[in-house]
Amino acid sequence: MSGISYKSGRVPHAKEHRVVFRNIDRVGWDSSIATYLGEGGYEQLKKALALPKQEIIDEVKKAGLRGRGGAGFPCGVKWGFIPPTNTKPVYLICNADESEPGTFKDRYILHQDPHQLIEGMAIACFAVGANLSYIYIREEFPEAAKIVEKAIAEAHEKGFLGKNIQGSGFDLEIYVHRGAGAYICGEETGLIESLEGKRPYPRIKPPYFPAAMGLYLCPTIVNNVETLCHVKHILEIGADAWAKTGTPNNTGTRILCVSGDVQKPGYYEVEVGKVTMGEVINEMCGGLKPGRELKAVIPGGSSAKVLRADEVFTVGRGDDARQLTIWDIPMDFDTLAACGSMAGSGGVIVIDDSRSISWVLNNINNFYAHESCGQCTPCREGSLWMKKITDRVVAGKASPSDIDTLYGVAKNIDGRTICAFGEACSWPTESFVEKFRDELVSDTRPELEGAIVNAETLTAAAGL
Repeated sequence: MSGISYKSGRVPHAKEHRVVFRNIDRVGWDSSIATYLGEGGYEQLKKALALPKQEIIDEVKKAGLRGRGGAGFPCGVKWGFIPPTNTKPVYLICNADESEPGTFKDRYILHQDPHQLIEGMAIACFAVGANLSYIYIREEFPEAAKIVEKAIAEAHEKGFLGKNIQGSGFDLEIYVHRGAGAYICGEETGLIESLEGKRPYPRIKPPYFPAAMGLYLCPTIVNNVETLCHVKHILEIGADAWAKTGTPNNTGTRILCVSGDVQKPGYYEVEVGKVTMGEVINEMCGGLKPGRELKAVIPGGSSAKVLRADEVFTVGRGDDARQLTIWDIPMDFDTLAACGSMAGSGGVIVIDDSRSISWVLNNINNFYAHESCGQCTPCREGSLWMKKITDRVVAGKASPSDIDTLYGVAKNIDGRTICAFGEACSWPTESFVEKFRDELVSDTRPELEGAIVNAETLTAAAGL
């Protein structure tokens, strides 16, 4: 990144490795196609159009690119799920819904570097044989939608979209579709239902795996904004070179969105697994606020399980087993999973000792109770029950046994819903109760135990 200057306060940290975010907040950079072409834009699309489609898919597989939207599933493997005997149209959808609390990376790409995304999408569409593609943007990004639509028009004018792109014989149209701002539309089958003009009720898998039966029951690939941007860079430097960044099975870079109780919250693009939680918090984010101590971290967006600051985690098995403190955890998919949480969408939420755990959990539960699509009874009812219980805890109107009830409700949602929203709303409660039970119980009132015996007293205790 030598020779590149950034706006005041946005200079990359020494431990960053900017690839996808290379041009974000860069001095002299704008979202126009002229600026993008001036620095080699769309050269990788031209290169891709001259390659066999399978070769591109194999390169993405070889690079080991894993989805940056939350699940971390291998991108090239997903592309390979399209049935080889397929005769139906193939679609590609860019998931720009970005609705996970604590995550704020994709919107920067949409606002400041939309042609990077369009080029990545065009390469991906060519590789999987899609001639029609959609960018699904949440309603809260109205300016982003305008910027991307302008970028699509510019790409059309220059011959990078439309009929017979660059004389290759490949046709591609990309359209922006604006969602209504529902969290459930971040789930790929819920997104597809919404795109079809229906309520965003997630589909049952099987049989509705999108690569086989997606949009209009045709093979459909759904990838995240950041994921699709990486495709361009894999082609640019080659799979082998790209895979040398990051760590084995956790290759490349990813963007961490750090929020909460740190001195320098913001975005940081790092090599996957090359920085630890401690380095992110203490060095890149300037440490905790003065006089505070770390209490917990949610490492992958609000749906990820919380990690206590004083925990010791055992990673690996047998002779390879090692113990890590929260400060030592490498920020990669596999280690965070081994520690009982997940890398998720990269939303790192830092919680210091000034925060009430009851308040934090209630804040999360309020969100998920509001966002449940209502299709599955355990989630529809259970998310609201969890909210009501933590409402009472925060108000000082709960009994100690309410914490057991809260945990029981969460466990009865987990694994009992059509989509992963059930886990998204239950895992925070499960992990907070398991790790902070004593604090939650301390916010209850033992004298209320057994006092709530009918609807009238229940309503009064809940303050309703």
